[in-house]
Amino acid sequence: MARKRKFSKGIKVDSRKLQSIIFNTMKRNPKQRYHAKQLIKKLKIKNSPDSVNHALIQLANEGRINFLPNGKYKFRKGSTFKEVGLHLKGIVDMTMSGAAFVICEDSVEDIYVPRAHVNGALNNDEVEVSLLYRKTGRRPEGKIINILKRSRDTFIGDLYRKGKKAYVIPTNPTIPMRINISAKDLNDAEDGMIVVTKITHWPNASYPDAQGKILTTLGELGDNDSEMKSILVENGFDWEFPEKVLRQANQIPSEITDGDIAERRDMRDIFTITIDPVDAKDFDDALSIAYLPQGDIEVGIHIADVTHYVKPNTVLDKEAYQRSTSVYLVDRVIPMLPERLSNELCSLRPNEDKLTFSAIFTFNEHHNVINEWYGRTIIHSDNRFTYEEAQTVITAKTRRGKFAKELKDLNEIASHLRKKRFKNGSIAFESDEVKITLDENNKPTGVEVKKRFDAHMLVEDFMLFANKGVANYIKSKAKNVEIPFIYRIHDEPDQDKVIDLAMYARELGVDMDVKSLKSTVDSINQLTEAAKTNDALRPLLPLAIRSMAKAAYSPNNIGHFGLGFENYGHFTSPIRRYSDVLAHRILARNLKGTHRMDKSILEAQCKHISAQERAAIASERESVKFKLAEYINEYIGDVFDGRITGIIEKGIFVEISDVLAEGLLSFDKFGEPFNLQSFKAEGMRSGTVLRMGDPIKVRVINVDIPRRQIDLDLGE
Repeated sequence: MARKRKFSKGIKVDSRKLQSIIFNTMKRNPKQRYHAKQLIKKLKIKNSPDSVNHALIQLANEGRINFLPNGKYKFRKGSTFKEVGLHLKGIVDMTMSGAAFVICEDSVEDIYVPRAHVNGALNNDEVEVSLLYRKTGRRPEGKIINILKRSRDTFIGDLYRKGKKAYVIPTNPTIPMRINISAKDLNDAEDGMIVVTKITHWPNASYPDAQGKILTTLGELGDNDSEMKSILVENGFDWEFPEKVLRQANQIPSEITDGDIAERRDMRDIFTITIDPVDAKDFDDALSIAYLPQGDIEVGIHIADVTHYVKPNTVLDKEAYQRSTSVYLVDRVIPMLPERLSNELCSLRPNEDKLTFSAIFTFNEHHNVINEWYGRTIIHSDNRFTYEEAQTVITAKTRRGKFAKELKDLNEIASHLRKKRFKNGSIAFESDEVKITLDENNKPTGVEVKKRFDAHMLVEDFMLFANKGVANYIKSKAKNVEIPFIYRIHDEPDQDKVIDLAMYARELGVDMDVKSLKSTVDSINQLTEAAKTNDALRPLLPLAIRSMAKAAYSPNNIGHFGLGFENYGHFTSPIRRYSDVLAHRILARNLKGTHRMDKSILEAQCKHISAQERAAIASERESVKFKLAEYINEYIGDVFDGRITGIIEKGIFVEISDVLAEGLLSFDKFGEPFNLQSFKAEGMRSGTVLRMGDPIKVRVINVDIPRRQIDLDLGE
């Protein structure tokens, strides 16, 4: 029998081991009640009462011990884990803390895996998880017992060289491993560079570190171009197109033939415009308006006909599918299609004939649809508006200016569609988007919230209407047999998360009715409206979004809960989304008669496209974080107003109001331990309460630009 280790007086135990010692001590003495000083004396350790209290709080938060009214703690019966014996397969979703969730098709809920049971698995790995239970637990938990398939073997990291030894630390904080590099595998990389590393041997029980070789060097740590390329590679995107793809794109003829025109509805004489951001280069949608003799109004939503140029199974098509989406970083766009297509052939530039795929609706005087048509067209845009220019025309009091009548009428119809959409159950998800101004060297010079105009909503509402219309059309054609289509689906929210949101909102003085789906939608819309004038409510909006399921692509239509649409797909952005390319092809084949594609193939495509969409979003967020860190680095030592946006074991996250950057203010800056509760933390000595949404002044004390981390101190 192994002897238990005794701790002699004076030894200071690290935080992880301290929790284990305390838990095992309480487990051996389940009826005994302890406070911090009693445990220090019993364990004969040198740790301070504050550090022991912190360990006790963490154990209580995990449900492993109980906190008693007299300030003492007691072992929680039934808190130990036992294996159920049920093994499931799933995909790993890592968290920043090192714990993970395993998403299993055979489990309704995701399985939580504590950090101690991750066992070397990484994000998106396919694993086998053994289901665990504890009598007091509320969510399924497990431990990873086998890694079935690694999601990747190539990683971005920082190279450290010291003498003959070299190793790479991955830049992604959710990858907790060190990759050793032998001298023959350095590929001339120097100390401090960002490198792409391929794993040659994975860690195991005998060798805790991975072994790898350097494939290429991206540049120096902290360099803008290196960091942006690093973000792309980390998320599986290439910043360049293969030569054979560019060659095929450049060989596509630019002229529109008489044959092309003959098979299309000619709408070149109809007033048509585009409305896009000021810096846009790819215009993939246009709007037309025509006044019919009987007083009705015909509105056309015209979308670039990418499928005319990108044919199935060509190298161009395969590359577009592999990418599946354009990626919008702060300082650059990585397009899904080469610029020859995205910025030239398919871009609906003004004063040029362009080939399009259109959804055309006829509205009566009450702005209700009385006719609709879908098909291939040719258009000629009369004017290119920026959002700001269009807004100026829309808000002008007169209707006599150039294009004023047309824009105002389009806006009135869009407003009617919007009101009807919200009346039918659409949710108004509006979160602040950051706009970062860069100088000629890509250095950030300013940060602001992107302004949202009526012109933005005008375009958005017509695009939503066209997307819904196309999905409805396909659904209506499938009377006797299903026509597989690529739907944009959004499931109903998790009720537990909605209840948690309502509890938090109540603490901020907002009552949410979440008894039914309709009342939940109404409450979220009311919350969004209230947050426009009450900054304290703004942290609720991201939580409201997180309480919702994630939208995805699927041939299995369950509707779109967030929009309140029974049928919905993406049709309006084929230059930047491959989902829309598939939608165009399916629609084209079903305009006359019916054509069914293999649903299993479409399902596999949907999974890939959805995964690429998530990777693109992650890339975009990382580029924003990098630029915000670069910007705030110029203000180290300055004090800012902020607002608490998150609470974790280590401290609180604070969004700096003037900059919209988020930093961490650790609890040790307050000089006392904190007891973490739902959406708040309470100082154990002072009783200070820190709530989500509370205003707070903070001082920037350190910025790690490559890691996108901002450290804060109290500002007063």
